[in-house]
Amino acid sequence: MERNVCLIAGGMSEWGVREASLRDMFQEAGKACFEDNPAVTNKDVDGLIVASAYTERCSFQTHLAPLVAEYLGIKPKSICARVELLCASGSSGIILAYGLIKAGIADVVMVAGGEKLYMPQKWEVFYSELASVDHDWDGAQGLGLPPPAFAMVAKQHMKLYGTTEEQLALVSVKNRRNGLNNPRGHFRQPIDLQTAMTARPIVPPLKLYDCCPVTDGCAAVILACEEKAKDLTDRPLVYIRGTGQATLNNMSANMPNWTTWEALKVAAQKAYADAGVKPGDIDVAQTHDCFTISEIIEYEDLGFCEKGEGGLFIQEGKSDFGGQVPVNTDGGLLSCGHPFGGTGIRQAIEIMKQLQGRAVRQVEGARIGLTHNLSGFIAAHTVIIYGRDKD
Repeated sequence: MERNVCLIAGGMSEWGVREASLRDMFQEAGKACFEDNPAVTNKDVDGLIVASAYTERCSFQTHLAPLVAEYLGIKPKSICARVELLCASGSSGIILAYGLIKAGIADVVMVAGGEKLYMPQKWEVFYSELASVDHDWDGAQGLGLPPPAFAMVAKQHMKLYGTTEEQLALVSVKNRRNGLNNPRGHFRQPIDLQTAMTARPIVPPLKLYDCCPVTDGCAAVILACEEKAKDLTDRPLVYIRGTGQATLNNMSANMPNWTTWEALKVAAQKAYADAGVKPGDIDVAQTHDCFTISEIIEYEDLGFCEKGEGGLFIQEGKSDFGGQVPVNTDGGLLSCGHPFGGTGIRQAIEIMKQLQGRAVRQVEGARIGLTHNLSGFIAAHTVIIYGRDKD
């Protein structure tokens, strides 16, 4: 018999430019996770999934899951493994833990993820990113560096739908404002529209504040079967109600469409069907705003608005507090930063707190939340839907 699965704890290290090592930040995240729910101890955790994409390249450390288990005092008996799907590594780890618990293979699983990306020579991490795409084809053309790829996406969206640079800038202004009081985020300073519009160009039409930063940091959540969860928390239970993950291409030449992300639509439809909800039922969402154009397209392909209306969606305040569906309420990637393996986990923590009514910036009455990650050359999309109710 399939079991219900709940989130019962979550915590982060400080995110930003850190002198700390990867293992230091995993310890910080694990400690914060246990402190978030003191009823859970390392002895209650029977499984561990670690999400990290660049650990061999930047930290010169493989076989990461047993190392993290040892440093967190966890002795896994059901699962101890690492997962990698670049930017969606963390959310992939959550899906795998969810499946293991649902099937009865594990009862209580921690999913911890993150990266140490800042190297002594800063060019090193950008050079490493050329391996995140087909290295012999797109990588050789420099398309493993995200700004050029997303600049092409933005130009095409502008050409087809009339999206403006000001609408792009409004995404960064909103998300910086949402991240203002995030105690662990990379950036905690607001920006105004004039600042965003006059920032130095990176790859036109993208400017400095249209791009998320390179970030060091880790995050961790604990999932449990419903029966265990009831014993391990007195907070409202937050259920995983549906998941979806899809990829239709890897190389840029095989991408079906630059401005309609078909894999995202497939993943979203699967998650909505699993959860028994529609786009209009989502109360709060965390989407993959690695660039401002990404969030605009995600409004469209998640079904929050019609294709081509994403620019108007942000302009009319529909993705802000008080709007149709508040998006990236903790600041998103643009404010919090993006240590690849940690991002999907950070999103899950924010949704858990929103649905429990204890977020830093709270969406009143939120009962259904969604997280989304893209990864690679806009190649794979991961969607998870959480709810206060199990169905």
